[in-house]
Amino acid sequence: MIAYTTIGTNDLPRAAAFYDALLAELGAVRAMDMGRLIAYATGEGQPMFAICTPEDEQAATVGNGTMIALTAENPAAVERLYTKALELGATDAGAPGVRGGMFYIGYFRDLDGNKLNFFCPAA
Repeated sequence: MIAYTTIGTNDLPRAAAFYDALLAELGAVRAMDMGRLIAYATGEGQPMFAICTPEDEQAATVGNGTMIALTAENPAAVERLYTKALELGATDAGAPGVRGGMFYIGYFRDLDGNKLNFFCPAA
């Protein structure tokens, strides 16, 4: 149902370096690079995750209550990806663990403060 998601950044080169390294762990590569927008995908026809500078040229801000969840294979992958995000400069927003008895999730904030997580079904 989702074709792509987009989050804003105030420093596209810095955000691109972060997501190039982090999303490579999922097998994602740059599917599009339009100057002010870079989109990543794991394959043709797959949903994309994009970073961009705002079209209105104002500062990118974090959406209160906004979060993007990225799928991981299993709890070990959630922990590996969450750790990789922190190694790349992300900040902790909730260490990996079982949430709601149904999901294994690790929350983090990227270099611009956007909230994301890696998740999978709880084992």
